[in-house]
Amino acid sequence: MAKMGDNQLTHQQVFDVSVDVPPEGGSKCFDDDGRLKRTGTVWTASAHIITAVIGSGVLSLAWATAQLGWIAGPSVMLLFSFVTYYTSTLLAACYRTGDPVTGKRNYTYTDAVRSNLGGFKVKICGFVQYLNLFGVAIGYTIASSISMVAIKRSNCFYKNGDTAPCHVNSNPYMIAFGIAEIIFSQIPNFDQLWWLSIVAAVMSFTYSSIGLGLGIAKVVETGTIRGSMTGISIGNVTETQKIWRSFQALGDIAFAYSYSLILIEIQDTVKSPPSEAKTMKKATIVSVATTTLFYMLCGCMGYAAFGDSSPGNLLTGFGFFNPYWLIDIANAAIVIHLVGAYQVFVQPLYAFVEKTAAEKYPHSHFITKDIKFRIPGFGLFNLNLFRLVWRTCFVILTTVISMILPFFNDVVGLLGALGFWPLTVYFPVEMYIATKRIPKWSTRWICLQILSGACLIITIAAAAGSIAGVISDLKIYKPFKTSY
Repeated sequence: MAKMGDNQLTHQQVFDVSVDVPPEGGSKCFDDDGRLKRTGTVWTASAHIITAVIGSGVLSLAWATAQLGWIAGPSVMLLFSFVTYYTSTLLAACYRTGDPVTGKRNYTYTDAVRSNLGGFKVKICGFVQYLNLFGVAIGYTIASSISMVAIKRSNCFYKNGDTAPCHVNSNPYMIAFGIAEIIFSQIPNFDQLWWLSIVAAVMSFTYSSIGLGLGIAKVVETGTIRGSMTGISIGNVTETQKIWRSFQALGDIAFAYSYSLILIEIQDTVKSPPSEAKTMKKATIVSVATTTLFYMLCGCMGYAAFGDSSPGNLLTGFGFFNPYWLIDIANAAIVIHLVGAYQVFVQPLYAFVEKTAAEKYPHSHFITKDIKFRIPGFGLFNLNLFRLVWRTCFVILTTVISMILPFFNDVVGLLGALGFWPLTVYFPVEMYIATKRIPKWSTRWICLQILSGACLIITIAAAAGSIAGVISDLKIYKPFKTSY
């Protein structure tokens, strides 16, 4: 930490000294903003990112590749990976305002927008970010219930044969997932989630590897690589459906890469020196390269195995029936991963509401007072009543909405479309231009604006395709009566 002269002591540092913490000890225990020293590294940041990125989205990539074909499918995945990496490095440079080593920290994505852009854009960013986080919570609840249902159906097929009806209602499984999230939601903040992220990252590799392995085995078994250069052929679908589904595939791939909305929050867990931006750049390279490799393998092998009939969810669409125990393990890994990923995504939303409530009602014991008690084997735990009530209500709301609208592929595509341009491209580009004071109409400014404009067109197309898919689903749908 950079040493400061006596006349430069912040209010927080004066507070630290006033309670008899020696300056040297303070620098070892506290960061330059007076908060407890951050301990995150390249590897914990990479684990957080991989937990957030390799989510349920990976399982829809075979379907997305089937809509686009052998040329466009992998090309679009590479394009999205490059855009995500590049704009993530732009965003990481905005964690501190001013000097990249000693400048003022921005603790959240919205704080970064407030410091660099200000004005009405802060409200737009906050609305889009928190709406997207809310949507991700719904998407993950749907995905986890589908995997739990798949385990039940897989065992049913094993006992009764592949042609047995084996209908299972998904509502009890959504409720079970909701109960688990209510418990995990009592973890106060991001810093204490590192272990959950590492478990979730291991699970994501487990089910992705099983999906990949089954895809390779299917190709070896049939001896043919299915699919075509241009994707699903007209005849299997109409021309209009082909267009809408291609657009929706763009949304699915965009969703598979979306983590920019929590990048600043992850960066705020990283220790310095070196500067947080350098650490985050390395973590972004590690995580985006790892996920892209997995995405290419899972998407392409799934498409090679099933061709035009690639299921919307590789492990729950029952392209594979055997070995049933391996499919059960993969789906159990998905559920465990999504329990962790849900928490990684909703923590910024939880923190925003709790911070706003504490600022508005600073003297309310219900909102600000922690009740301390000891949990055997875990040590001291701080229970906050407002946190307990608000987070429980949030989980209940997302669970109920999931039971009303359980369309996995369309919801995934719509979420990807809504979050991709504003959060992954527009705000990082605009903040970087403001931070680096890039002159208008300079070559660099023009290139950044072209990138932003092109991504906006992709986002509009993807959103249109997903909305068309949701409208199509609603025609044959009854609320709370979804069974597979």
